[in-house]
Formats: sequence, structure tokens, C-alpha cells
Amino acid sequence: MSLMADFGISAGQFVAVVWDKASSVEALKCLVDKLQVLTSNEGRRSVENINQLLQSAHKESSFDIILSGLVLGSTTLHSAEILTEIARILRPGECLFLKEPVETAVDNNSKVKTASKLCAALTLCGLMEEPLTPEEVLDRLLFVQITGKKPNFEVSSSSQLKLSITKKSSPSVKPAVDPAAAKLWTLSANDMEDDSMDLIDSDELLDPKDLKKPDLASLWAASCGEGKKRKACKNCTWGLAEELEKEKLREQISSQPNCPYLGMPGFKPGEKMLLSDSNLHDAEEGLDMGLICSSSQLLSLTSHHGGSSHQDLFTLRSICRVGA
Repeated sequence: MSLMADFGISAGQFVAVVWDKASSVEALKCLVDKLQVLTSNEGRRSVENINQLLQSAHKESSFDIILSGLVLGSTTLHSAEILTEIARILRPGECLFLKEPVETAVDNNSKVKTASKLCAALTLCGLMEEPLTPEEVLDRLLFVQITGKKPNFEVSSSSQLKLSITKKSSPSVKPAVDPAAAKLWTLSANDMEDDSMDLIDSDELLDPKDLKKPDLASLWAASCGEGKKRKACKNCTWGLAEELEKEKLREQISSQPNCPYLGMPGFKPGEKMLLSDSNLHDAEEGLDMGLICSSSQLLSLTSHHGGSSHQDLFTLRSICRVGA
């Protein structure tokens, strides 16, 4: 009972006991009976297996005191996840009493922590550790008992800081300027004609590679031509749009090299074309201006442009009078 008094357990408190599979069942039952007497009916006792603690789904700040690894025969190793969960369900300002075996010598391959690493683990999980107490040594392992206290505030809580910030009064008088410093950074027109002034020619700052005309492809933006499909940017000014347009035209010509209609006009020779009154009127105006061409000349003109649609033919006929 004196051991329970060291933990400060009193009536009405909520206490959690964490045990592992190595713990003695009889010792666990004896510990729970003692807690029941100390906390009375107003308090609450909770017994949790360390492997099931993360799945217990306790609410935040549920317990006043947590006892972990204190059952006789326990060899509990507290991971960072377990310590974080304990800090979450512990009430602000309350304590965790923990017992764990630690290594007496540093061993990087061992899962057992040293005493300093155990203290550091408590601190990283949000608990303020108090001086540890060596208990017993068993097979190179030192069993130590340590107390971790939760700060008087909840995790992720916020508080307004009272800061006394006064506005600095702006000086009414401008600071004095050193005349020597002002003269040092001043350049007048007379200094430009002074032979003693050491002036640097801006052209001398250029290297020969700076004077070389850059390749047009090197001036393209980073996104121009990237990926499997080359695509010019909107309002391209680097020439990629024109280059892609030329490539598209060449692909259209090369895709049908044996086309019998390649280069022919958009109408059949001898085909009778019907013109509207407006087109005839335009043709008469073209005649008055001396724009006369024969049908063979018209055919030659449209053939020269690689073929033409009916609309193009009407446009040409609108300025030409077709002869015999």
C-alpha cells in the first residue's frame, strides 16, 4: 500500500494500468485490488494490454495517473507510438509512472533503449521526465523507473500572448549626411570629361560568346517542343509556330505523293461555271479597268497555286472577264 501512496493515488481519481504478456496474472489482480481501495467507488480503474492500447480508443485527457510496466514480471518496451498515446489520454499536469528495462552499454542492434534514449523518447512525446530510479539488474538489463509529467496544457492547444508593443516615433529631423560620403557617390558632367576619372567601357564587360548570335532553338521557352508531341505556345514569338506549320504542309504533300489531283485546280477542264449577277457586275468593272484574261490563263493561274476551291475560282473570275 505504501508503494501506491508514492504515486499519489487518492479517492475519485481515474487510473489506468498497462500490462504485457510477461506480467504475472496474480500480481496484476493484486494491483487492481489495491487501486480499487485507494480510488473508492468514485474513481475508475482501467486495465489495458500494451498491444491493444492503440485500439482502445480512449478520449483525450481521460486519466489522472497511468501505471505502465509496474506489474511484477513485466518487461514492457515502450515505443514512440505507445508513449504518444499515453500522453494523449493523460490529463494535463498529471503523471505517468513507467518501468522499463534499459541497456547498460550502447548496442545499436538492440531494440532495448539506453536510459538517456528513454528520457529523450519521453520528451519527444510531450512528457517532462523526472530523475529515474534504478530498480534491479537482470541479465545485463537494468530496470529503471521514471516519471513523465504532462504539461499544464493540452496538445495543440493555443493561448493568446500578451505583448507590449509600442510604435516607434518617427524622427522629425533627418539624419545628417557625411559630405565626404555624398561626394564619393556623386558623378557630375565635369567628371565625365576628366581624364583622371577611371571609367569602364560597357563593351569591355561582354565576352566574345555574348556577341555571338544565339541559335533560334535555344531561345525557345522551356515548355516549347517538350514531350512526344511538339506544340507551340500561345502567341509564340520564337518561330516554333511557323516551323510547325511548314512541317504540317510538308507532311500533307508527302502523305499523298501519287495523288493524280495534286496541283490541279478545284474544277474540271471544260466545266461550265454559273456566276451570279454580283459576280458579273464585278467582272464588268474589272473589264473596264483592263483586267482581261482567258480561261486558259485562269486555269494556269489556279494551277500555279496548287489547286483552288470553287470559292477561289469565283474570286478570280470576279476580276477577270473570261474570253473564248
